[in-house]
Amino acid sequence: MTVYFAAARTPAKSPLARAFQRRELPTAANDNPGGIDSDHLLHSALRHFAKHGLRAAEEARKEAEKSFFAGDRESYQWWLGICRTLDRRMAAQIQSGKSLG
Repeated sequence: MTVYFAAARTPAKSPLARAFQRRELPTAANDNPGGIDSDHLLHSALRHFAKHGLRAAEEARKEAEKSFFAGDRESYQWWLGICRTLDRRMAAQIQSGKSLG
């Protein structure tokens, strides 16, 4: 009678070793870096949303464009930040110049 032996498993490839491995957890989707200025911007964006509802990002875009064409850089950045908080794609379009007259 012939006896066959299975090759020994390496510790790293065993099912138990894989089960007990520490995997790096992904960060939450809503973990955005920020600080006091970011909190102030978020608070303002939420108030803007409360006032304008679902068209809040569009209204922020209009304000950003108005400020851009008036040459008011600080106001433009503020409204762009509010627009970015509400709708990142729309803010990216503003920055790329697609929606600017």
